[in-house]
Amino acid sequence: MNKTLVSWVFLCFFVVLGTAQDDKKKSQPSDSIKTSLKKEGITVIDTLSIKKRGINPLAPSKAAFYSAVFPGLGQIYNKRYWKTPIVFAAIGTGVYAYMYNDDLYDRFRTAFKRRQAGFTDDEFYDLGSPNPPGSAPDFSDKALEDAQERYQNDRDLWLLATIGMYVLNIVDANVDAHLKQFNVDDNLSMDFRPYLDINKITANPVYGLALTIKF
Repeated sequence: MNKTLVSWVFLCFFVVLGTAQDDKKKSQPSDSIKTSLKKEGITVIDTLSIKKRGINPLAPSKAAFYSAVFPGLGQIYNKRYWKTPIVFAAIGTGVYAYMYNDDLYDRFRTAFKRRQAGFTDDEFYDLGSPNPPGSAPDFSDKALEDAQERYQNDRDLWLLATIGMYVLNIVDANVDAHLKQFNVDDNLSMDFRPYLDINKITANPVYGLALTIKF
């Protein structure tokens, strides 16, 4: 009875020991590769450096919303401060050009309507010295009509351009917020460097190229 018990204990011990050795060999498949490479004079050094960065999925939406409420605010939220003056200048120029052409359009339209009503007291009838009675006005009715149409077209074009720049400001803030969350810092790189070491056993030099990849 005792011999049988002892035999079972030894049997279980050897089974467990063999399983542990197999697991160790399976868990370290690269050791044999490294050993074979070292015999050929090649040393393998594998180093993995991973830097995790937090991702805010709402950041692009927030940046777009801020730029929609106030142009340039999304760029400030993304910490792209140098873009804010560009946004202000672009949209400000569009607004100024729209207002300038709209003012001239209104002035020429008012003068043209008064001419059609039979009045001769509009601002474009006599621009310089007083015209003699019965003389032609400085701006004819046709000139007033043409100027009115030209400034109307320019006003509409600047309105479209301003709306386009406003939309582009929102898209830029949204896309920039997306791109900021990609890992494009110095920790993401690949580099080749010469490698030189001394074998501690044989004292022979070990040299080659080291491929360094950082994530």
